[in-house]
Amino acid sequence: MILRKTVGRQAPQGVNRSSRRTSLRWQLSVVTASMVALAVLVMSIVAYWTVSASLSHQVDEDLDAKANSLLSKSFDPNFLINPGAEVAMFKVYNPDIRIAYFGAGSMAGVGDPIDFQDEAAVLQNEKDRTVRTAGNERILAKRNAAGARVILAQDMGPTHQMISSLGIVLLLIGGLGVLVAIAAGAVAATAGLRPVKRLQNAVDYVARTDDLRPIAVEGTDEVAQLTNSFNGMLSALQASRNRQTELVADAGHELKTPLTSLRTNIELLMMVSQAGGAQIAEQDRRDLERDVIAQLDELSTLVGDLVDLAREDGPEKDFECVDLVETVETSLERVQRRRSDVTFDVRTTPWFIEGDSFALSRAVLNLLDNAAKWSPEDGVVRVVMQERGGQLALTISDSGPGIPVNEREKVFERFYRSIQSRSMPGSGLGLAIVKQVINRHNGTIVASESDDGGTMMTVTLPGGPDVESHRTKNEASRAKRSNGWGFHI
Repeated sequence: MILRKTVGRQAPQGVNRSSRRTSLRWQLSVVTASMVALAVLVMSIVAYWTVSASLSHQVDEDLDAKANSLLSKSFDPNFLINPGAEVAMFKVYNPDIRIAYFGAGSMAGVGDPIDFQDEAAVLQNEKDRTVRTAGNERILAKRNAAGARVILAQDMGPTHQMISSLGIVLLLIGGLGVLVAIAAGAVAATAGLRPVKRLQNAVDYVARTDDLRPIAVEGTDEVAQLTNSFNGMLSALQASRNRQTELVADAGHELKTPLTSLRTNIELLMMVSQAGGAQIAEQDRRDLERDVIAQLDELSTLVGDLVDLAREDGPEKDFECVDLVETVETSLERVQRRRSDVTFDVRTTPWFIEGDSFALSRAVLNLLDNAAKWSPEDGVVRVVMQERGGQLALTISDSGPGIPVNEREKVFERFYRSIQSRSMPGSGLGLAIVKQVINRHNGTIVASESDDGGTMMTVTLPGGPDVESHRTKNEASRAKRSNGWGFHI
């Protein structure tokens, strides 16, 4: 893992510079405090409105009860004789209420002078009850069935003062709540970001030490899930690094042998070509030259296989619709030119797959090359394509010596070469590349024995017999690839 220090790097376009200067802890604190402050404000407004409406309603109920009490006395003869005395007695017990009483059919009131507005409708027997606010007074007018009417004007000064005091108290409580919210937001942000801080420290440790060991997971919350995802990424990175290390080590080992032999042969040819140098037979010279050419071909093949292997280990390429029949026929033409003494018995069936056309061609070519290489003169290589259970089964059989049972799994490992094949040209990478390609296309490959004792390679691949059907069958395959560590989004 290589870390590069960038000096003076500008912020990416579209990134708010102020957001970079503000820490996440402060942002969470502000958001938490704002939400709590908003909740406190809403609750204070609701409480103020509820208490204010409740007090006003209570005043109306008290005025209505007092009006009913006075009107009920209008049926008492003693009250009718001297209503002024009853009104005066009422004011003694209710000094903050002005009162005007009107007997049945009378427009002359007894008590305090009160300016009439809506109350005129009650006095004229048009309404039974009215309530309104005038200045600091709450005025209620009411009449009974006998036609007696009473108007009460309650001084709302004490009530308004109580409501104002309540508003001040709620304002103070709201301000205190905001301060508490800020403190609570800071505490919540600190506590909530503590796991994130631990994860950041672990990531910094990985970047600083290049140690790809998994990070300890604590709990089951979102941070723990993020840690698990990060551990998965570390595992994939470690696996990729291991593959690269193995590839470099194996490549160095495999390249060393032909290079050493090539150098020895070239040095011998140089000694022979020098004046006064050692003399060798012409046949020996030609043998040395053939050896040099063969070793160069071997190196070229090995380098090409290494490039293909690195290509398969690299980022996944965009897939396209591939005609496997065309792929098999194209690869077959190339192999036939190299082994014209081998007969190829081919039976194909239309099949399309969504995949990497170059990689699939390389895989099929490797399988056909192997079959042709191990087939004797006038041998037969049998290639059969047929549908089995919604998948394609591609079998390539030869008439060669076959692969021992205990080596049939090992032949797909990198640089593995069986005892029989070590005398033959090759890098030991062909079948490893084939398996990697087949696995990437969600298929399988199995080595077994052919009918005549040779080797049979059986490849199964998804897809469909026509262009349209393969797309539906491959949707699950695309989802599987995108959800893996290919980092497709």
